[in-house]
Amino acid sequence: MLHLFDCLRDVTLISVIFRMLLALICGALIGLERSYKNRPAGFRTHILVCIGAAAASMTGIYLAVNRQFPTDLSRLGAQVVSGLGFIGGGTIILTKKKSIKGLTTAAGLWACGIIGLAIGAGFYEGGILASAMILMVEIYGSDLGSKIKHNPEFHISLRYQEKAVLDDLLRFCKDNRFSIRNLQVRGTYDAEQPVYTAMIDLRSRKFSTLDMLIEHARKLDGDLLVGEQEET
Repeated sequence: MLHLFDCLRDVTLISVIFRMLLALICGALIGLERSYKNRPAGFRTHILVCIGAAAASMTGIYLAVNRQFPTDLSRLGAQVVSGLGFIGGGTIILTKKKSIKGLTTAAGLWACGIIGLAIGAGFYEGGILASAMILMVEIYGSDLGSKIKHNPEFHISLRYQEKAVLDDLLRFCKDNRFSIRNLQVRGTYDAEQPVYTAMIDLRSRKFSTLDMLIEHARKLDGDLLVGEQEET
């Protein structure tokens, strides 16, 4: 621990002001990065979460130490941690292409609340270090993550009349080690003939490519539309 902060460990007026200001600064720094990237939870949201968590942490300490109430020091903090899940859940979005966005922002909000709890409890070193590490992850993690190779996912829409067409395509996917993530089949009638539409989400493997699938699908009696999904 740094002895520099020893005089600010106790809950006094000066330490309360310092903790609230430090929580504001840490929340603002993380929120600025999110606002710069046009994320749903940005500058003000992160500041409010960090300050609120710091206030909750200090309140628990004040009630237990200064007022000597029979209460658990960590009770308010535990409620903050679980309550942040409600706020973070509002930033998670499911796109039309069934891709999930907002997970990083939700995790950042949760971590920002933990930073506030640490600062409110007088654990300044942990709060400052966590803020710096979160900023590094949010600023540089996106570029590093994009360099990680991954197998792409594709969305396939297959329109056919004979059920054997879908069976043949699924058998081809299995034989060539395509990973099927989701399958939905809908049926309609066109000129008194049943017409089926199969929507398939799949992921290619090392030795299986989309070109292989398209080439095989062209041999089938059906219409095939293929689109690459967004990264999750």
